Amino acid sequence: MKKLKVLVEMEKLHNTNSGLGQFCLGLGQALTEQNKKNDLHFLVPENKANVFGNNAIYILLKNYLSFLWNKPKGFDVWHCTHQESKYLPRNSKLILTIHDLNFLYKYKGLKKKLKLNALQRKVNSASAIVAISQFTANEIKQHLQIDEKKLHVIYNGVSLKSASSVVLPAFLHNQKYLFGIGIINPKKNFHVLLPLLQHKPDLKLVIAGNDSHDYVNRIKEKALVLGVSAQVHFMGAVPDEMKYTLYKNCYAFVFPSLSEGFGLPVIEAMLMGKPVFLSKLTCLPEIGGPEAFYWDNFEENYMQTTFEKDMAVYERDHGKAERIQQHAAQFSWEKAAKAYLELYDGI
Repeated sequence: MKKLKVLVEMEKLHNTNSGLGQFCLGLGQALTEQNKKNDLHFLVPENKANVFGNNAIYILLKNYLSFLWNKPKGFDVWHCTHQESKYLPRNSKLILTIHDLNFLYKYKGLKKKLKLNALQRKVNSASAIVAISQFTANEIKQHLQIDEKKLHVIYNGVSLKSASSVVLPAFLHNQKYLFGIGIINPKKNFHVLLPLLQHKPDLKLVIAGNDSHDYVNRIKEKALVLGVSAQVHFMGAVPDEMKYTLYKNCYAFVFPSLSEGFGLPVIEAMLMGKPVFLSKLTCLPEIGGPEAFYWDNFEENYMQTTFEKDMAVYERDHGKAERIQQHAAQFSWEKAAKAYLELYDGI
């Protein structure tokens, strides 16, 4: 089999605190380690030169206009790592990773139609489509015209940097807290967690992630009405070492999201053997599997009763934490990279 020249577009590395940034970081590192044959070139933001070490080949992305003027040529395979990428090839075979079709629920009317049409054009030009979950694959088949032989499911990996030297902030020392993480916007649905804090003054809710969205104010306003403001803490975007420490020390991980393509934080928490409480929406039951706990709806009394019942199950079952970790271990960047490298060769 001939040696291929492959470009992997990784523009989303500009924000490694986002889910797509984490995807690019984890996949790029694993591709660099596992590739033995092909010439891999990574299209990365200018400030991410050498992000995967000196053995990788980089094409630096200054801005979109400079990309248009100097569009890289001569690649056999061009992998766009997310469906909204503007950095498309001219003559290479295109592999397109689709993380979700969340815009179908976010937008209506003309805007929704325009976004669907734009994605359909990319699908039409692609030699292979990758969905990051079976749920996303099913949505692709439902809403887009696609040759199903071109459609592949490759699960994301997960990695956590251990950080034994990083300690919790002082306000969390010896405190019991629920932990959630993600860019804090309405689809994360964090506000439904606040009633869990009522009548439990010793329990806190800690949310990490970009907190610039107006939705944060909605959470704060509801916390004030419920009288739990002092129990709710926003950490902002946190470095990997602090993220690890927050997972490690939490009482439970809570993620009542309305829409996910994969839900990477779910597996990160499960790697630590933590009890994980999820909504039953979109891909979350597929990713959390039988070892996660689920809320069927967001009614306050139901959520409280379910949480207390399932926490008691977790605490009684001494093998539960190990089974949770075993479930999480099946998701690895090494597996994902191997599948992508085989796909590069196969098209």
